[in-house]
Amino acid sequence: MQKISFYCLTLNPSHESNILKLNYIPVGLGTETFSNKFLRDNYGENIAHKNEHYGEYTFHYWLWKNYLDKIETRWVGFCQYRKFFIKDKLNINTNEFSLEQLNSYLFKNVGKSDDLKYDCILGELLPINDFRLTKFLKKSILKFITKPSLIYSKNKRNIKLHFDIFHGDGNLESAINLLDEKEREGFREYVNTETAFHPHNMFICKKEYLKRYYEIIFPWLQRCEKLFGFDLKGYGMKRIYGFLAERFLSYWFSKNCKIKALPILFKDISDYKDL
Repeated sequence: MQKISFYCLTLNPSHESNILKLNYIPVGLGTETFSNKFLRDNYGENIAHKNEHYGEYTFHYWLWKNYLDKIETRWVGFCQYRKFFIKDKLNINTNEFSLEQLNSYLFKNVGKSDDLKYDCILGELLPINDFRLTKFLKKSILKFITKPSLIYSKNKRNIKLHFDIFHGDGNLESAINLLDEKEREGFREYVNTETAFHPHNMFICKKEYLKRYYEIIFPWLQRCEKLFGFDLKGYGMKRIYGFLAERFLSYWFSKNCKIKALPILFKDISDYKDL
């Protein structure tokens, strides 16, 4: 088996013990005070002050600029204090999990033979055209009045439509226009044709692909800052850089890597009080 340098991101210093028990590398984001067992995104070359808009990408930026070359494993992975990659789908009540049970279901290692089969692991596809129609209508009834085919055809409810409704009409298209030319049309086609994406900005990949991804995503997001700025209101806009990255991540790794999809389990480790 090949070990993964696996980072678990949190905003809460009290998660330290549970993250370590799960054998993840703890990462502290935000302005709270964390122990020296956490990696932080706020020293060296960093954009920690953008965290409320970039989310986990302030750590990715820090990793890219300060630490990536120091990682000794070939595989690097990222999860969050309440979202984890698991080996197989579970049909049980996770509310009754012990921390030890949770640990037994987590995906943490890559087999040596798998090294030839895939380069990246993403979360299972999230179909956005299966969301309740009332949720779409509540956000943007005008779109459905002017294009009634959206009501009857799920295939027309693509990634772009979903982004327009929940993160600002036209914002995704404007951001795509700022992408590197070699990625621009491919990503545009992806968001206009696909009705699902790999969610939550969670992934595990070979380090050489991570470096290539960082070299594309951060210059693009920085160009987008000139378009959207930081005076952003409402959840859908305040985290727009993270939402843009989430869609692009799904496209870029699917295009450039042999990928494997794994289930993502929602289980907040805050449920496990440190005794």
